[in-house]
Amino acid sequence: MAEAFWSPGSPPPERIVDIPTLASERLLVRRLCADDLEACHRLWLDIGYADAALDETANRSRRAEWLAWSQANYDQLSGMMQPPYGDRAVVSRKDGRFLGVVGLVPAYGPFDQLQHTGLEEPTRFSPEVGLFWAVSPPERGLNVASEAAELLIAYAFEALNLKRIVATTERDNAASLGVMRRLGMTVYENPYPEPAWFQMVGVLEA
Repeated sequence: MAEAFWSPGSPPPERIVDIPTLASERLLVRRLCADDLEACHRLWLDIGYADAALDETANRSRRAEWLAWSQANYDQLSGMMQPPYGDRAVVSRKDGRFLGVVGLVPAYGPFDQLQHTGLEEPTRFSPEVGLFWAVSPPERGLNVASEAAELLIAYAFEALNLKRIVATTERDNAASLGVMRRLGMTVYENPYPEPAWFQMVGVLEA
């Protein structure tokens, strides 16, 4: 039996707390599988997410642990009727080639301070649903990240009934800021120096 794909505008599947394979004309967004280990390991090396204190073998072992955890996480969260957090593979619909990852992540930061520069001090942290993406260097500049993220956002708004999604990046990350704007996000700059990682924030309302 052929695998059923979900595309924007389609009815939600029966188990809406899970995320089925999402499809556009050229991309699929699917669960990670064991065969993705080498591609994920290479991606994390390419984007600088590997632990510099470890050699490549140790980094690959750590990535294998993360991949096993990610796979188990899909069903564990679904079984508890919790948000489907975690990375998913972005692959070419034509030939199955691994292009990168995209996913929903817990985001905890001082989001209330973004529009209130008159506050005397930073606001307290609050939880949001965040959007994460990473694309292999050879695939950059081809709108892979924004197209995959659009699929995930459409499912999150249409099937999961989310009202808002956020994304964060650094001030000098022009590529990520470009993705945010292509997604229609309103981009805010943190008016405070802290926290240091909370620099530019994209916000998208349903």
